[in-house]
Amino acid sequence: MKKVLILDTSILCVYLEVPGKDTCGTDDNKWNKKRVEEFLKKEKDRAYFVLPLATIIETGNHIAQANYNRYEIAQALADLMVKAADGTTPWAAFTEQAEFWDAEGLKKLADEWSQLAVQRISIGDATIKTVAEYYAKIGCLVEILTGDDGLKAYQPKVPVRIPRRSRRKS
Repeated sequence: MKKVLILDTSILCVYLEVPGKDTCGTDDNKWNKKRVEEFLKKEKDRAYFVLPLATIIETGNHIAQANYNRYEIAQALADLMVKAADGTTPWAAFTEQAEFWDAEGLKKLADEWSQLAVQRISIGDATIKTVAEYYAKIGCLVEILTGDDGLKAYQPKVPVRIPRRSRRKS
């Protein structure tokens, strides 16, 4: 079973060293650049890395508001976007994201988001949750890499493997 690692905005900002966003997480689960790099290095041969559209947009917004190094950090994000678009291993091209933004996908998001907003789940996190559910439904082991415990709680459970019956010769 292939593992899919979905990066959220908090982790991507740490990875890119966006000023003011260079750490994330709680005191007992703190992420910094070194920890993110080590984690991604460990996972690169056994997982696909997915950049949801919401993560790209939100990270881009944080970069545009940074006090310094905007160009350099924007170039680093652009490089990751190209790797994802090209499906350069370990980055996964997630072409199916388009279906979440078509008319039916937007209606589904509109229908579900009100309840998520009550739980303080942003619309960006709601779409990341949808991406995670998509990969889980097609049989992937999914991990949402985030410093946000609220979003992490929506990580799909590990699918139960059902053993195959052996065929007996009669």
